[in-house]
Amino acid sequence: MGERKGTNKYYPPDFDPAKHGSLNGYHNTHALRERARKLSQGILIIRFEMPYNIWCDGCKNHVGMGVRYNAEKKKVGNYYTTPIYRFRMKCHLCVNYIEMQTDPATCDYVIVSGANRKEERWDMAENEQILTTERTEKEKLETDAMFKLDHGGKDKEKLRKALPSLSEIQDSQSGWKDDFQLNSTLRRKFRTEKKVLTEQEEKDDAVRTRTNLSIRLLPEKEEDKKLAALLTYQAPDSYDDRQHSKRKEISSRSWFRSPAATATPGSAAGGLLHKLGLQGKEAAVAKALSSSHSPLIRRRSGPCATVGRRKSDPGVGTCAAEFSKVPNVVVGPTGAGEEAAETNNNSKEVDEALMKDCEREEQQDRGRGAVPSLVADYSDSDSDPGQ
Repeated sequence: MGERKGTNKYYPPDFDPAKHGSLNGYHNTHALRERARKLSQGILIIRFEMPYNIWCDGCKNHVGMGVRYNAEKKKVGNYYTTPIYRFRMKCHLCVNYIEMQTDPATCDYVIVSGANRKEERWDMAENEQILTTERTEKEKLETDAMFKLDHGGKDKEKLRKALPSLSEIQDSQSGWKDDFQLNSTLRRKFRTEKKVLTEQEEKDDAVRTRTNLSIRLLPEKEEDKKLAALLTYQAPDSYDDRQHSKRKEISSRSWFRSPAATATPGSAAGGLLHKLGLQGKEAAVAKALSSSHSPLIRRRSGPCATVGRRKSDPGVGTCAAEFSKVPNVVVGPTGAGEEAAETNNNSKEVDEALMKDCEREEQQDRGRGAVPSLVADYSDSDSDPGQ
């Protein structure tokens, strides 16, 4: 409102234009009011805008370009006929004062105190600029013919070095000159790639649906194809082949279960157990014949003769059926044994009877917690081996 006092339409009755000059002179005020309170000292308070980025020396904070302050402006000198003004302002982040002044020689602002400039000025040598912007060089180019000739030679040398790069840039720009053709080529390429991607996505969806997967499939590779060709997830025999082989095995085996083997006669396990049983028979017969005076052999009243061992002796847990499979051996009073020549039917009946009795005795011993014993066939002996 103070600025309007000199432009209003009311003039007091005692106003004298020759004496007062204006309404501000009549009211003895300045048009800028508080901003001119130091005008007697040659200082005028103005709004100053920061010309570039700086770092405050007081708080070490960054002050960006364009930040405005209330600065004290005063004249400190002249550059030829151009006045030099200095601006003093207080940092808005601390109590530090920043002073700057104009530099008419370089058309720039110079920091006097209180801050440091953030260096972002254009460097002609660094950016390989040919046309100079320095005022002194411009004056010499205009006034000094020899300097102009030398400078022109240097400019031609710079142009010769930069010519390959300029040609490359021009060729690159000429390649992008026809916008319609480039757009058509690019869209055609995109359509082809999209078609391939769509087909691949359909194949992947089919595979995921067939295998009930919900993961993203990777592209196929030749190594993966070779490895997949070497693998198989199918049984070597079909269900019908396995059923046919099982029926053939059942029809080829014996109706009667052999006591010497726990597996079927036609199987591989049955043949192996049969061989082991024959080897056990031969070993038992050889042991009985070689140790006729052994104290381990004693007479039994039953159909089987039991070979007893102490609990401390090793091999106590030998199966009794191992000796029951031995052919009939005749052991005399002196301990000599001879094989009895009998028919196959009689030997089978005797073996089955002995096997049943030995199994019954083993079950009784286990029930009593006794140590298992070895059983041998001494059904033809009439006296003890030690007699």
